[in-house]
Amino acid sequence: MHMTSRFRANAFASVLQNGLKATICRLGLTPLRGFTALMVARCFVLAVLVVVPSLSPAADTLETVEKSADEWVKLRVETARLETAWREERTLVESMVVALNERAVAAEEKRDLAKAKTAKEREELDGLRAKIEAEGNDVRAFEARLKDLTGTLVALRPALPPRLSEALELSFRSLANPSLPPGERMQLAMNVLNRCTQFNRSITVGEDVLALDGTSPAKSLGVIYWGLSHGYAVDRATRRAWLGAPGNGKWRWEPKPEAFENVVQLIAIATDKADPDFLIVPATVTRSISDNSRN
Repeated sequence: MHMTSRFRANAFASVLQNGLKATICRLGLTPLRGFTALMVARCFVLAVLVVVPSLSPAADTLETVEKSADEWVKLRVETARLETAWREERTLVESMVVALNERAVAAEEKRDLAKAKTAKEREELDGLRAKIEAEGNDVRAFEARLKDLTGTLVALRPALPPRLSEALELSFRSLANPSLPPGERMQLAMNVLNRCTQFNRSITVGEDVLALDGTSPAKSLGVIYWGLSHGYAVDRATRRAWLGAPGNGKWRWEPKPEAFENVVQLIAIATDKADPDFLIVPATVTRSISDNSRN
């Protein structure tokens, strides 16, 4: 039995060496790696020759041991290949890390240089941004004040003479639009103020369609306006006269039948149909805010 085991061990060693040489050729290993794998296999065979004689007949068969040795050799060769590949890739990765670090340093230097060159420009841009923001706040404040002004103008419309109020109908309607741009709002406000100033500096004579008592239908009446302060209206058919003036926030007409003749004469003088003369006509005098403050 002992001789049979030794015979089998010798046969196994021979088969193992032949299988190892064939495996080395199939894997295409370099001579140095093939020699290393062959030496390891021989050490393994020596251990088998020492151990096998003491094994019982129930030990693994020769085919099983040969297969295990073949797998072990393949595993050892693959491990060596992976270690070599890792060493090569590690060198490449380390060189890439060095290159990336150098690029990062160069980029930081360029950044610092760009900051130094653009420091003045960036300071000017910051100043411009602050100036734009301040001007934007001024524009918004101006727009708010302009809206308050136009709101006051619209509220004063009922106190204007009817002829002037009708002439400014389109401007007042536009000013009542809350979404009107500031430029157009300013232009319309200046137009209203200029027209009011012009009307206040002149005596206006003509014909207006008015309903003075609020009950009878409107009809054409002769009118004469003394600026924005007051005006007169006459109905030649009924020989009636009215005095108009702003009061309590709106323009009011007050009947003045006793003044009919003088108002008719006043209109004739204003239209160059009569010679200039002194006339007595009714009028209303209202105190201004400055007069009230002095009193």
